[in-house]
Amino acid sequence: MKTLLRLCCLATICAVFVAPSAHAETPSTKPRVIVSTDIGGTDFDDFQSLVHLLVYADSIDLEGMIASPWGTGRNRKDHLLKLIDVYAKDFPNLRTYSASYPTPDQLRAISKQGGSDSADLRGWGERTEGSDWIIQRAHADDSRPLWLLVWGGIDDLAQALHDDPSIKTKLRVYWIGGPNKKWSTTAFDYIARDHPDLWIIEANSTYRGFFMGGNQAGDLSNDGFITEHIKGRGALGDYFAEIAKTVKMGDTPSLTYLLNNKTPENPTVPSWGGSFVRAWDRPRYTFDRAPTAEDIVETYAIVDLIYRPKGDAPADVQAKLVVDKQEFIGFPDKDGAWHFLFSPKDTKSWTYRIASNHPGLDGQTGAFTSVLPTTETAKPSPNFPNWWADDPDPALREKNEQGVKTINRHREAFLRDFAARLERCETPKP
Repeated sequence: MKTLLRLCCLATICAVFVAPSAHAETPSTKPRVIVSTDIGGTDFDDFQSLVHLLVYADSIDLEGMIASPWGTGRNRKDHLLKLIDVYAKDFPNLRTYSASYPTPDQLRAISKQGGSDSADLRGWGERTEGSDWIIQRAHADDSRPLWLLVWGGIDDLAQALHDDPSIKTKLRVYWIGGPNKKWSTTAFDYIARDHPDLWIIEANSTYRGFFMGGNQAGDLSNDGFITEHIKGRGALGDYFAEIAKTVKMGDTPSLTYLLNNKTPENPTVPSWGGSFVRAWDRPRYTFDRAPTAEDIVETYAIVDLIYRPKGDAPADVQAKLVVDKQEFIGFPDKDGAWHFLFSPKDTKSWTYRIASNHPGLDGQTGAFTSVLPTTETAKPSPNFPNWWADDPDPALREKNEQGVKTINRHREAFLRDFAARLERCETPKP
């Protein structure tokens, strides 16, 4: 009897785990997808993008959802589980349209906790449930690549690459960088330094095309779309409408890139998730002195400010870089120098100061100016053969944001499609 019970339990576990083990026996043309999201922060777009993800979950083989917190000491996986509870209310209706929609239990089984966005200067630290899951799924017996859609910090990917570099050939990464890069500068720095052959789309500004520009008339406006097509469309629609009164969904282009895209391995072709160019050498600037506004860096570059403070350091020395009322922790090096890494997300002049209990660091100030790359300076680099970046062509800018028009030109198509999908939550298929 005990043996029978064990077998029943094992069968139940296997039923919950649709995952990917079946792929070797039943080949699929759907993209394999893991999403890494910094859900639960001050920005609402991850919640919106997850609603979008779930109503399209029948179009992909969703193999993981990783909650990668902003900062430390936060369990963001709970936010994923609560959203899955909302999905469960609409699941009976969604399943009438496609048997491929994962069950709520299947989604719970693939929800993982990621790490913090504060790796030290190495760019990696401790294994996490999320980084281990990336490795496990990359080694699945499946000939298809594994698409990792990163909506926040890139630390779990950096950790996975450090722990098992052999997974690199199986990965295809679409990272919503931009503002996210400044919270995981060391992880990005590590990937660009040690894994320049990684296949990755680094979308620092193109993603803004999902909510900036394009056809914003009537029900296609960011506010009007929620009123006309989201609110009242099942539990997920109401959840989306409660999150915010305007559409942002800045992470969604990483998924729409894979929808209706027959050639995702070629980022230069048009898609709902934008089009991109081969990357130039990833810009990095090191200052051994306090820079001034006359010092020019590239927007979205890594800026490494190095200070060698004089005097004795307190036993519990801490230091932070303060920029635009935001704080970024500093990292001591073995030789006693301190590194403060920052990535400017806007094209403008920046000023900073250092706050520390070390008298040799506290109160230090500086400035620099960030500018956009040009088609002349952004030449493809052989050092980054599989790396893709925002198109610097000025004709594709929207409000000085590069590449945006490669997405917003498709605005009506992807929003109409999303509206039709949300109707599935409200009404079962006849």
